Amino acid sequence: MHKIKVLIVDDSAVVRQTLVDILSSDPQIEIMATAIDPYVAAEKLKKEIPDVITLDIEMPRMDGLTFLQKLMKQHPVPVVICSSVAEEGTDNALKALDYGAVEIIAKPKVGTKKFLEESSIRLIDKIKAAAQARTRPIRFKAPPLKVSPKLSADAVIPRGSTSVGATEKICLVGASTGGTEALRVFLEAQPPNCPPIAIVQHMPEHFTAAFARRLDGICRINVKEARDGDLMVRGQALIAPGDKHMLLKRNGTRYCVEVKGGPLVSRHRPSVDVLFRSGARYGGANVVAAIMTGMGDDGAKGIRELKDAGAYTIAQDEASCVVFGMPQEAIKTGGVDKVLPLTKIAAEIVRACG
Repeated sequence: MHKIKVLIVDDSAVVRQTLVDILSSDPQIEIMATAIDPYVAAEKLKKEIPDVITLDIEMPRMDGLTFLQKLMKQHPVPVVICSSVAEEGTDNALKALDYGAVEIIAKPKVGTKKFLEESSIRLIDKIKAAAQARTRPIRFKAPPLKVSPKLSADAVIPRGSTSVGATEKICLVGASTGGTEALRVFLEAQPPNCPPIAIVQHMPEHFTAAFARRLDGICRINVKEARDGDLMVRGQALIAPGDKHMLLKRNGTRYCVEVKGGPLVSRHRPSVDVLFRSGARYGGANVVAAIMTGMGDDGAKGIRELKDAGAYTIAQDEASCVVFGMPQEAIKTGGVDKVLPLTKIAAEIVRACG
């Protein structure tokens, strides 16, 4: 079996060794080399091209973003960003996704045995997903300013004019590797009065808030990180916080979300399966669901339950996926009604929701 060769680029000796220890524990992964900065990494790349690179952003001599841009132009390799959770770190990590990186992980740190075990599972899964990802050219452009100001969700909910009743259509979405770009395309295409949307995107804690703010700045709809008890509202997308599960619930005659902790489900927290299975229980035929690019089978069981409960279900097609794993596994269950390219999913959901 071909082992996934990984080049680790980080100026911290502790982080480099931690990554080596975690990744070396998996028989499918091999550490090709480590590098203290991009200049050393460039020398390593002259000798051998890895399958995946883990890349720090804040480094001496050359920062990770500059190196990433050069790398994508010369040797496009799947890159996993290893970032701090400070505000600047989260913002730069999201920029790195725009520059062509395929995944983000939080810098490993000392914690409880359970924390380290979960961190190891996530890191190894990210590396394996990145190894299957299709690398993309740099596509970053400064996000355009909103055409017109939007009312905040907090401002419009009390009026009751935009919140939806428990008999109306809602949209549930799950995504992983490649999902940050897929969700940008999907949400930018949504009309201002789109159906309520709840999203699980596999992303570390602290990064989802910055991701939501970034999308909110370029979309015609409101996009925010979900809080426990948030109502499902027209013209708004809720993104599950990193390291928290999000479930669909009912609050009287209206839909809302519950945000809570819990064990990993389908190797993830947040888990698409958790969201979809709660949608089957509380939404049933009022749900329109979409599963997008990503590795693994998170969401496959949930989408089958949704379809059995009467929901309308969509999967992103292979050609437009960065990794076709999650949609493919969902399709295998027989739980998908329609397979569509990414650019057609938004319109289909708006049509299906009426």
